[in-house]
Amino acid sequence: MSLKNKSILLTGGAGFIGSYLADRLIQEKPSNLVVVDNFFLGKESNLQEAKANYPQLKIYHQDASNQKAMENIIRLENIEIIFNLAVIPLPASLDKPKWSFEKNVKLTLCLCELARNRAFDTLIHFSSSEVYGSCQYAPMNENHPLNPTTSYGASKAATDLLVLSYIKSFGIDASIIRPFNNYGARQNDGSYAGIIPLTIKRILSGDAPVIYGDGKQTRDYVYVADTVDAAVKLYNCDASRGKIVNIGSGYETTIEGLVELIAQHLECNKPIVYREARQGDVQRHIADISLAQKLIGFKPKTDLALESTIEWYRRVAKP
Repeated sequence: MSLKNKSILLTGGAGFIGSYLADRLIQEKPSNLVVVDNFFLGKESNLQEAKANYPQLKIYHQDASNQKAMENIIRLENIEIIFNLAVIPLPASLDKPKWSFEKNVKLTLCLCELARNRAFDTLIHFSSSEVYGSCQYAPMNENHPLNPTTSYGASKAATDLLVLSYIKSFGIDASIIRPFNNYGARQNDGSYAGIIPLTIKRILSGDAPVIYGDGKQTRDYVYVADTVDAAVKLYNCDASRGKIVNIGSGYETTIEGLVELIAQHLECNKPIVYREARQGDVQRHIADISLAQKLIGFKPKTDLALESTIEWYRRVAKP
């Protein structure tokens, strides 16, 4: 299979991972590339490179959970493939758990229904390692129990099961990619930001870095370009259909070590401020990526080298 000359739609395509996927898909020479985003967190500036390299890129400011609107866009643009990255992020679920859960499920249910009605051919659905909760055994493979600790994690587990149920009941053509913690330039540094952009922004503002909890929590950080490359290869891999596939580095990093690395690069000597642990925070994550290695020969090309990411924020982020 190939994405060349295909008509492709990205939900959440103006977001962090979505915009990188747009850049990566352009390399596949699609006949049509469409972004649907409600700009809850997405930014048009994230798509500057994509628009420069693919001037015919179309952007719809639209809620991807609106089934009628999505059906119209899919028909108008003759969409064949959808990469689903539209999501309400984890930090938002701590403020608005009910809304976040319902919205994330509705986003995926909309696409599953359209796939069931054969409005398009193939769905590549983006999951999250948050569905696992804290590590019960290491490394965590795709059979690890689902034990989410937030309504975000629960919503992502629900959407994964939803996609699988539509595969089994209605024969939709779909694969599920389950990334661990992505990092890179363009990651949201405003409301609901993650620890890497938040820490960089704090230090650039002259403040001390902050850690919630004791900092011994671990995460598996994977560079965003490695994740989107894997997504393209999973589409191309027929054996991935009906499967959930972890994408990570296979290594764990403590939050404390991560923050110290950022502080060292930014020459920040202020001591870390430790605050009360966040509700629902998982304690340990490390991915088993053997299935991705088997299916697509996946091997992360980028180690946890934050220099380019930090320099990007130094150039463009406002302290």
